[in-house]
Amino acid sequence: MRIVVPRQPTARFSDAWRHCVGTGRLDLALRRDYQESLGLVQREIGFRHIRGHGLLSDGMGVHRPYDHAGERRVRHVFTYVDQVVDAYLEAGVAPFVELGFMPSGLASGEDTVFWWKGNITPPRDEKEWADLVRAVIGHLADRYGIDQVRRWPIEVWNEPNLAPFWSAGQDAYHRLYEVTSLAVKEVDAELRVGGPSLAPGYEDEWIQRFAEFVEARDLPIDFVSRHAYSSGPVRPVPFGAHQTLMPASALLEQFGAPRRQLAGTGLADLPVHITEFNSSYRPDNPIHDTAFHAAYLAPVLANGGDVADSFSYWTFSDVFEEVGVPTAPFHGGFGLLTHRQVKKPTYHLYAFMAEMGEQMLARGEDHLVTRHGDGRVTVLAWAPADPAGGEPVDGHTVRLSLPVGAPDARGSAFALRRSVSEDAGNPWAAWCEMGRPLAPDNRRLDALREAAEPARSHRSVPVAGGRADVDLVLGRNEVTLLELTPVVDETPEWWNDDRLFGLGTEDFDASADRS
Repeated sequence: MRIVVPRQPTARFSDAWRHCVGTGRLDLALRRDYQESLGLVQREIGFRHIRGHGLLSDGMGVHRPYDHAGERRVRHVFTYVDQVVDAYLEAGVAPFVELGFMPSGLASGEDTVFWWKGNITPPRDEKEWADLVRAVIGHLADRYGIDQVRRWPIEVWNEPNLAPFWSAGQDAYHRLYEVTSLAVKEVDAELRVGGPSLAPGYEDEWIQRFAEFVEARDLPIDFVSRHAYSSGPVRPVPFGAHQTLMPASALLEQFGAPRRQLAGTGLADLPVHITEFNSSYRPDNPIHDTAFHAAYLAPVLANGGDVADSFSYWTFSDVFEEVGVPTAPFHGGFGLLTHRQVKKPTYHLYAFMAEMGEQMLARGEDHLVTRHGDGRVTVLAWAPADPAGGEPVDGHTVRLSLPVGAPDARGSAFALRRSVSEDAGNPWAAWCEMGRPLAPDNRRLDALREAAEPARSHRSVPVAGGRADVDLVLGRNEVTLLELTPVVDETPEWWNDDRLFGLGTEDFDASADRS
């Protein structure tokens, strides 16, 4: 059955998908490969904010205690902070500030997380922690201007409902939130602070107790945050992990959970930011590298803005070291890009989204149709992706009748199509066919980059009565972007395709061929 797409927009299409993107720990931003990768992502996709761990961890060198004249003192050092934030702003992206983890010189214990050992214990001195928060946020305001920093959300900690990320339990997190949020607002009352940055799997009571605490203490809170992942238990293998996946709709359910859980509380109407999401929460799950992954996440990007104010893909690049230095170019990393800027299929899903228009004309279980202000119509379509491991669908067809030009327009439209699938724009498949080289040389890296490019095609589509009929036949795990532009024909009246090779020239005006 052909779907007749309405001419009038049904809504403005949300760009909540590009509000933020995740990154590995912040000091990785000092590396050339990281900055080159971020520059590429920003040129072709263009996120507004970037969020990562470790702003206050030892690797950033901010908190520097010392003894002088018999007393303990602290110097706050911003050498790396300034370089990292400068690099972000030069790339056209602003921080989504996460305050964590604990500097070792202020930590109350030695519990850490990740290969790079982020300390997860509460501060042993709340006043010194508040001084640190005020110093960091105050420095950002001084260096970059308070008007700009007011637009940077500030999140208190990361996943405090998980023992691997916070060693002290919920009540201790409440106290941390109180001290931190008040310190932020002491710098400027209009700065935006929030939390609690919950990992999936928490009981409703966790976020409801947080809301009760904030309300009872009349604490500042400008947004609510949580994370969303759709993977099951880990089945480890050397240098990797495998997991089952829930349907993609589970991610949308998690996006919408805070508003349901906070209904009737003072936090009910606050913006909801999903500050991390992906399929697997493991940085070594090969599902992230596949064509399946792009088709699986397509409906999430198309629909997520209906239930959350933002949802941040975790992460933009495989320059990421939570479980150690990656051992191969394709190792199941979270990134849209591998090391050395090989584009994964999910990268192209995001790049396709960046080409969508602001007027939403239609949306279905396998397609999204938008229109730009200049009249171009863009279609994102995707094949069904079965997380239960079923055989990928080949030949899934999306049949659309699209409005092109004025209601009575006749003629043609230029149709430009780009696609990634199992057979196109799939560098992971090419790498597997190479024999999975752990350290490919430049020749093979170039081959992988070439294999990562989408398939491209173009054709003319007839337009009658202001409509063009298109049949998008999708390959296995394909995501495709179709752009239709009304044609204004400027072909000279003397042009004749039959004469391309100089034939059929008996009526040719020889005077036009004078030399």
